[in-house]
Amino acid sequence: MIGRLAQFSGSFFATLETYRRDGTAVRTPLFFVERDEVLYLRSAAQTHKVRRIARDPRVRIVPSAWRGRPLGVWLEGEARLYDAGELPWVNELVKQKYGLAKRLIDLRSRLRGYRFVVIAVVVGHR
Repeated sequence: MIGRLAQFSGSFFATLETYRRDGTAVRTPLFFVERDEVLYLRSAAQTHKVRRIARDPRVRIVPSAWRGRPLGVWLEGEARLYDAGELPWVNELVKQKYGLAKRLIDLRSRLRGYRFVVIAVVVGHR
């Protein structure tokens, strides 16, 4: 990673900050991958963070510990939602990066019947 995303190199988690209707920030730590200066995160489509992004694409993101403690500088950006089937390579990159942990999460998600989306975050677009 180069440029603005260099701080994410070597990190396993990123905390994504989205906003409720009243402007309250909500932070969620997630797995992520980077490609071509864009951060990609996967989430179940039914989550509140996905609903918040659909309503307001403004976000902030930072490399973090697994519980969300920031380990870098918050970056402002814009998020876009994709059906996971539109970007199948994101799932493959996440599988390569996270291995068994990713497979266990996928198993649990399949059992619960979740449908996934990809959140693409472009920093510096806010």
